[in-house]
Amino acid sequence: MLTFTLRRLIQIPIVMLVLSIMIVGLTQLLTPEARASGYIRSEQQAAQIDKIIRDHGFDQPFPVQYGKWLSSTFQGDLGFSKTSSQPVLDTIRQRLPATLELAILAAIPIILIGVWFGTLSALHKDKLIDQIMRVFTVLGYSLPTFVLGILMLKVFYGTLGWAPGPGQLDTINQFTVLDPAFKRYTGMLTIDGLLNGKPAITLDVLRHLVLPVLTLTIVSSAGIIKIMRAQMLEALSSDYVRTARSKGLPESRVTGKHARRNALLPVVTLAGFTLISLLGGSIITETIFAYPGVGQWAAGAAGNFDVPAVLGFALLTAVIVVLISTATDLLYGVVDPRVRFD
Repeated sequence: MLTFTLRRLIQIPIVMLVLSIMIVGLTQLLTPEARASGYIRSEQQAAQIDKIIRDHGFDQPFPVQYGKWLSSTFQGDLGFSKTSSQPVLDTIRQRLPATLELAILAAIPIILIGVWFGTLSALHKDKLIDQIMRVFTVLGYSLPTFVLGILMLKVFYGTLGWAPGPGQLDTINQFTVLDPAFKRYTGMLTIDGLLNGKPAITLDVLRHLVLPVLTLTIVSSAGIIKIMRAQMLEALSSDYVRTARSKGLPESRVTGKHARRNALLPVVTLAGFTLISLLGGSIITETIFAYPGVGQWAAGAAGNFDVPAVLGFALLTAVIVVLISTATDLLYGVVDPRVRFD
């Protein structure tokens, strides 16, 4: 297992190098002036755009440009985002905790519901619960996120008034959070509210997270249910399950230890991709619910032609993809020991 882990960890810097070259390489499609505009932070600098181009090597061959970008990146300079009116790295630091908060709270029900109901559907094939789950997966697959999100807002906020409106906090609590006495320990308000002795803030944030989490759960859990059901049906009809049953093992042990564990392999991959999309910023969901995460910022940056912001978001997404893909490979090795020797 140690060799398997080390091999995967060694691949991380190599993959990141290749991805960064591809990401920066795509900016070659833009003019030097367009790329330099993202580094303008004042009207005085706007008159010195030629100097910015020379300083960052935008008029130089790509290897020179990439070298300067890599040097600036290692120094923590990803450029200036005109969308957030502050450096890209500072924006990511401020907004990533909110996205992490949403991703964690959404990932838990997505995976649990997907595995549980996928298993239940397979164990009761063609019965009522199976029919309900099949309808649910079709709806989850076919219903676009932006349609479901708007529908959620219309029904639960606009019509019934059961849920708060878009945003992360009510206006009255926003001033409390901005109080200098409020310490940002983690950046995640659900945790920081408790650490500051203000559970009302935690409850307020959780209320605002209900609709985004519900939207993501309905859309994303459908795929896991479908895959889990198919894999469980295949596992339940396999020879090793029939052998386990013939030995008189309890059905719960046959299902849990023999069938479900083998059925989880493809689900691990799908869960990894789901987590990547959540941590990379659920752009549509965050935009619809005006949630202040990196996804909402990236959507605004793309609309404003904010090159450094888009580049920084792409780099953040690449890091998340590489790390979660590596973690998924390691988890594969835990679930199925045969993978370690491939």
